[in-house]
Order: sequence, then C-alpha cells, then structure tokens
Amino acid sequence: MSDVNINIQAVKEYLLSLQEDICQQLAAEDGGKDFIVDEWEREGEEGVMGLTGGGRTRVMEGGTVIEKGGVNFSHVHGKSLPPSATAHRPDLAGRSFQALGVSLVIHPHNPYVPTSHANVRLFVAEKEGEAPVWWFGGGFDLTPYYPVDEDIVHWHKESKDACEPFGEEIYPKYKEWCDEYFYLKHRSETRGVGGLFYDDLNESTFGWDFDKCFEFMQSVGNHYITAYRPIVAARKEMSYGERQRDFQLYRRGRYAEFNLAFDRGTIFGLQTGGRTESILMSMPPLATWKYDYQPEPGTEEAKIYDYLTPQDWLKTLI
Repeated sequence: MSDVNINIQAVKEYLLSLQEDICQQLAAEDGGKDFIVDEWEREGEEGVMGLTGGGRTRVMEGGTVIEKGGVNFSHVHGKSLPPSATAHRPDLAGRSFQALGVSLVIHPHNPYVPTSHANVRLFVAEKEGEAPVWWFGGGFDLTPYYPVDEDIVHWHKESKDACEPFGEEIYPKYKEWCDEYFYLKHRSETRGVGGLFYDDLNESTFGWDFDKCFEFMQSVGNHYITAYRPIVAARKEMSYGERQRDFQLYRRGRYAEFNLAFDRGTIFGLQTGGRTESILMSMPPLATWKYDYQPEPGTEEAKIYDYLTPQDWLKTLI
C-alpha cells in the first residue's frame, strides 16, 4: 500500500479535538465537575515492545451525574506488534508500529442512565524497505441496566446515520460485528444493546483510500456524543433507590468481566506494557458479584435480560 496519502498529523489533530469536544459536552451535562487533564510522555523505551510516545488522559470522578468517566488520547510507537494485533494478521509480525486513538468509557451514578463506550483509532505497521500497512478501527456501544426503548432506538438511529453516507451496507455490517464482539461467551449474553464496531478498515475493505477511511472514523467519532448526550439528559434526574443501585453494581460486574477477559484494547495495552492507569480507566468504580443471582420474573430488573441477545432494534422497537 502506498504511503502517499497517509496523513497521521491530520488524524492526531482530529482526535485531540474530538477528545476536547466530548469532555466539554459531558462536563456541561454533568454540571458539577470537569475532567481533569493528565498529560503524559514516555521518557524512553518502555515495556517488552519498546514503547515510546505519550498522550492526554481526561478523567472525571465523583461528578453530579458521572460517577467515573475517562476520555483518553494516546499516540504511541513500538518496536514490534504484540500477539493481540497479529493474531488475525500474522504477516505483520515483527513490524514496528504506531497507534493513535481516543478511547472512552462513562459510568454514571444513576442506574437509569446507561454506561457508554467509544473508541476510534489508527494503526500503522512499518518495515524498512516496504510500504507501511495502515488500518482504522473503532465504534461505540451502549450498556443500559434499565432499558428504555426510545433510548435504544435513538442510539441506533445515530449509529445508522454515522454510516449512511458511506453506503447502505455499512450499518448492518458493523452493527452485526458489534453484537458479535461485545458478547460474553461464558454468560451467553451481549454486554448491552450494541451499536457499531469495526476494525482492519483500509483500502482492501471497501476500496476506500486513506482519506475516505479517515472520513468514516470522523463520522463515527462525531456521532457518539449526539447519540449519548440526549440519553443522559433524559434519564439523569430519574429517582432511584438502593434496589436499583444494587442491580446496577451487579450488572457492572459483567462490564468488568468483558473488559478483562475479551476487550482487544485492554489486552493490547497490557501486552505492550502500556500505561496501566489509562488502560484500566474503563473499569467501573464499584461492582459486585452475587452467586447464581436471578431477578424475580416480571420485575424491572428482569427486563434487561430480554435485551441481551442481538436484535434489529430499528425494526423490533419501532
């Protein structure tokens, strides 16, 4: 692949602006706190992959609405790709790489406000004497505890709107991949109600050049906040008690299980000797596990289990 049109600086500038916009909007919705800024830089090569680079971590804890949230930017370089990155692409083993992206997770106080996650990223694998290999990845997904149909429809309409300018087949493809990816095999349930997930997006996927793939990344990144903020605004004032809070913490356990056992970003970060505080920022501040818990049939708590299988939400809920 030619490197003529690989504009890493443009991607970096966009990612930093995306991080800033999301933090500003979520802080405004919270109304009580702002995201702290933690700029970091590796002084020398670190970890088994010889990582260099840095990033900007933005974190809010103990807000009015947001119990814990992180919106992280990083741009790192490494001497060789880790196994998690070459498992599906063995031809890339031994290449040096650079990776840059924004990754975020928001855990609200109120059990009626869903947890959300988003990520957009670019990888470039390089080898002396050969053209660099690049690909984009990312997406966003929603994890409600007490699902509201109109929220799920809104989320998926925004997901579809992000994809629509790029072809009618894009949303169904990446919606299905999201359902498959955010699936807890040991629990036989999805993490939530999905959204979008894509990876390995480059010239060979749809015939798009670097600029077109970058445009798609921007569309996904920009649609996250338009998908999530209205849901937060609609649910953040709903009253709840100890029962709802206990169930939220129980379901957060599933979130932790997925992140530690299956999430590619977490595994990649840990395998490369990445910055642990930033990698584990996605973990909920509190979570519980109960032995063989089953909610009473017909209760609010039982409702979510009807939503933890892949469904065409824009057909079933409209």
